[in-house]
Amino acid sequence: MSALSIDRIHITGASGSGQSTLGAALAERFGYHHLDADDYYWIPTEPRFTTPREVEERRRLLGADLNAHPRWVLSGSLVSWGDPFIPRFELVVFLYLPHDIRVVRLRERELARCGAKALAPGARLHQHYVEFMPWAEKYDTAGDEQRSLQVHNRWLAALRCPVVRLEGDLTIEERLARIEDFIARR
Repeated sequence: MSALSIDRIHITGASGSGQSTLGAALAERFGYHHLDADDYYWIPTEPRFTTPREVEERRRLLGADLNAHPRWVLSGSLVSWGDPFIPRFELVVFLYLPHDIRVVRLRERELARCGAKALAPGARLHQHYVEFMPWAEKYDTAGDEQRSLQVHNRWLAALRCPVVRLEGDLTIEERLARIEDFIARR
């Protein structure tokens, strides 16, 4: 494992674009501490991802964990609540997958996480699933009313740190190589 010359990386994109997977891979390969924005946004519940934390509590928890680790990679979206952390980023990686590929991966992820029985009509997670999927599917076409490509592009354009855009159906190894190459060329 060789260390990268950047200590604080944020990975963002649409749900299903591979942010958490890439964050875990960067952490494992280069010795970062991996943090995921969902762990701060959502209160741990069963089922998961149903009760958001208050914004100030999210910020307090995330800030404490960022302070506790000198080298970190933070995956997930901070749009709408995480702007106080922007000055800490040395690099932002934006992941974009074409809509059809991303939606298939989201459906597969939800089935793997929850199981077909739990997502079936009338089952305990069905309502959450039928609300989440249309929201996530609108990422490419939605406006400011939700996390969207439009919102992310505006947020990325305002950043002062370098931004690497990784677009398309790339493998984890291809994504890691592109990030490593970008950092090496700086």
